[in-house]
Amino acid sequence: MENFSGQSSVNSRLIKQLPNIFTLLNLFFGCLAIIVVTQPGLIVSQDENLQQIIDVPEKMVYASLFIAIAAVIDFLDGFVARLLKATSEMGKQLDSLADVVSFGVAPGMIIYQFLRLSYSQDIESLNNNSIWLYAAFILPCAGAYRLARFNLDTTQEKVFKGVPIPAIGLLVASYPLVYFNNHTVWIYELIMNQWFWFGAIIVLSYLMVSTHPMISLKLNGVNLKSLTPLIIILIVAIVTGVLFGWLAVTFTFFAYLIVSFILLKKSN
Repeated sequence: MENFSGQSSVNSRLIKQLPNIFTLLNLFFGCLAIIVVTQPGLIVSQDENLQQIIDVPEKMVYASLFIAIAAVIDFLDGFVARLLKATSEMGKQLDSLADVVSFGVAPGMIIYQFLRLSYSQDIESLNNNSIWLYAAFILPCAGAYRLARFNLDTTQEKVFKGVPIPAIGLLVASYPLVYFNNHTVWIYELIMNQWFWFGAIIVLSYLMVSTHPMISLKLNGVNLKSLTPLIIILIVAIVTGVLFGWLAVTFTFFAYLIVSFILLKKSN
């Protein structure tokens, strides 16, 4: 009887650690994303008469995949913790540490690579302005600040203050997929423009550190009122996905911002 009781106690402790294992998997895939985003690939020629060799990190597409997997796991760890009633302060802190890597550092590396590609169109410009590439790391710094504030604020259960870092991470992670699957010239030129990325860094960092109220997409019941924001955002994602491919992530992100603004303004 004593052995059975001891075994049951060990199993109970292992079950309680299951959400933390999911969180560590989130971190694991974030680390994989950082590795692949730095690996070079294609050799391209910018000019028919003068071959110019540039390392194009086409493995950034795998980074997009790993960040997406990390996002799914990030959702599941909270779901599992609530299901098993295994929420803890340690789990909360561990979740933030994983998120800053998967949705902060890894997307920051994606922006770094796009800035490098942008400047590499002019070799002299890259040599003279390489310090500007480091602006990409403002994003993970803003994400870390937001997560630290979130951990100290107990009022962000149903309404967030600032855009959650996973949303920012997924948005940035979508652009390698847009870049390598795009056949529209102006979109290619936009993504290859360093000013687009400098603007994105400023805007996305601001959205994270701001205190603007944003809806939480966690399911807090199955009534129509609580599901309405999610339904609207899903419709936007599906329709724009059919029409615009991977650009749907951008449209869905803006839908999230607009829905949050409209619904929370009405509630106030």
